[in-house]
Amino acid sequence: MLYHLLYPYHTQLSVLNVTRYITFRTAAASLTALAISLVLGPWMVRRLREFQIGQVIRQEGPTSHRAKAGTPTMGGLLILTAALVPTLLWADLTNIYVWIAVLTTTAFGGIGFLDDYLKIVRRDHHGLRPRYKIGCQVLVATVVGIVLLVMQENGAYNTRLIFPFFKGLIPDLGWGYLPFAVFVLVAWSNAVNLTDGLDGLAISTFAIAAATFTALAYVTGHRVLAEYLLLVRFPQSAELTVFCGALVGASLGFLWYNAYPAEIFMGDVGSLALGAAIGTVATLIKQELLLVVVGGVFVLEALSVVIQVASFKLTGRRVFKMAPLHHHFELIGWSEPKVIARFVIVGIIFALFSLTTLKLR
Repeated sequence: MLYHLLYPYHTQLSVLNVTRYITFRTAAASLTALAISLVLGPWMVRRLREFQIGQVIRQEGPTSHRAKAGTPTMGGLLILTAALVPTLLWADLTNIYVWIAVLTTTAFGGIGFLDDYLKIVRRDHHGLRPRYKIGCQVLVATVVGIVLLVMQENGAYNTRLIFPFFKGLIPDLGWGYLPFAVFVLVAWSNAVNLTDGLDGLAISTFAIAAATFTALAYVTGHRVLAEYLLLVRFPQSAELTVFCGALVGASLGFLWYNAYPAEIFMGDVGSLALGAAIGTVATLIKQELLLVVVGGVFVLEALSVVIQVASFKLTGRRVFKMAPLHHHFELIGWSEPKVIARFVIVGIIFALFSLTTLKLR
C-alpha cells in the first residue's frame, strides 16, 4: 500500500525512488513488523489475560510444564498481524506470489484459530478432531496447488523440482505436482506445530529459517544471481523477499515476549500459519526440497514423532523417552533453556549448510 502510494511521486521527490528497491522495502517491512510486535505485545498479553485465554497443558507432558497452565495463548494473532500488515504496506500488491503467500498463511492461521478456540472453550488440550484439522489443511493446500497449476499454464510457474547438489536433475512432475504441493504445505504446517513445545523454541528456529528464505527469495528473483546459481527464476518471486522479511521481524518481536520464561504462547493459530508460510515460500521459489535442510530442526521434531508412534505400534516399545524430540532431551536432564539454545545452534548450522548447497550445485 505504501509502495503504491509513495513510488508514483519519486519523480517529484527523488528520495522516494528507494521504494522501488526490494532490499529497501524488505528492510522496511522487517522493521515495521518488529515495531508492531513490540508495541502491541503488552496489550495483547493483557487482553488475553482479561479474557482468560490461557494455555491448557497436556497431562501426559513433562510435569515441569504444568506450571505454565494459564499462560496467555493464541499469540499467533500478534505474529500474523505483525507479519501481514507490513507485507501489505511495503509489497507490490499487484504481485500474485505475494497474495498466494498472504492468503495461504491466513487460511492456515484460521484453522489454527479454530483449534485454539475449541481448546479454550472446552478447557481441554484437544481442539479440532485430527481428521477435521488435517482435512481443512489438505483442502486449503489443494486450492493452492491448483492455483500453481493454472499459473504454469500461463507461464508464471513450473512444476519442476530442483535437487540440492544435482544441477542436472530437474524432473517435471506435471499434474503429480498437485499432491506433492499439498504434502509440502500440510507437512510443514504440522512440523512447526510439533516444534512449538518450549518457550521460544519454535519462533526462534522459525526466524532462522525465515531469514534464510529471505535470502533465497531474493536470489531466485535476481536475474544474474539466479542464472549463476542455476536456479529456476521467476521475476515476480523476488517480491516474496518482502514477505519473508516481515516474517523475520514479526518473529523477533514475538520472541521478545515468548522467550523463556514465556509471557505468551503462539498457539496453533501461530504455528500452523508459520509452517504454511515457509512451505508456501519454498514452493513458490522452487526450493521445496532444500526446505528439508533449511528447516532441519522441524524435520527432526516431526520424524521423532513418526518414529515414536511407529515403534510403539509395531513393537510396543518407545525409542524416545517422549516425543517430540525436545521433550526427550528435557527428560534426560537438560534444562529448558539449554534445549532451546542447542536447538537454535543446530538450526543455524542447518541454515548455513543449506546456503552452501546453492554453490555446490
